[in-house]
Amino acid sequence: MELQDVLEKRRSIRKYQATKVSDEMIHQIIDAAILAPSWKNSQVTRYYIVRSDEMLAKVREALPDFNQQNVENAPVLIVTAIVLDRSGFNRDGTPSNELGNGWGYYDCGLHNMNLLLKATELGLSTLVMGIRDAKILHELLAIPNNQSVVSVIALGYGNIDPAMPQRKTFEDIAVMK
Repeated sequence: MELQDVLEKRRSIRKYQATKVSDEMIHQIIDAAILAPSWKNSQVTRYYIVRSDEMLAKVREALPDFNQQNVENAPVLIVTAIVLDRSGFNRDGTPSNELGNGWGYYDCGLHNMNLLLKATELGLSTLVMGIRDAKILHELLAIPNNQSVVSVIALGYGNIDPAMPQRKTFEDIAVMK
């Protein structure tokens, strides 16, 4: 599939088939995420991949009701996190500019976009959720205190095929000088 096709096909899917996703596909998706750039190659993004029925149920409880319903049958939930105080920081631990850890979150977004596009290329669907209980996720997944939870990404085979929502135009978002 050509990149333009992947870009146009990707959607946020809110209904999944209960079909398992292979380990090989999950590895391909994370390997694609790893290829994204990061501040001084700091590579601060971390992925906690949840697949067991027991843990899926627990992680879903860390989501608001509407997202619990959106990902009810999703066979994989990926919790994304960043290592704090590395991306956007000097070796002595001081921020390199006013964004500080903002660069880590930015890097995670770049990684996640690669993940979403690779999933789409492989015929899988995704939904990125930013409303979640980070404290519960830290505890459930034993995420170290030096990491900040960013999002939860549902991964699986979509059970719907929505049309592309309206997008802004070039003129709406870009200024050329």
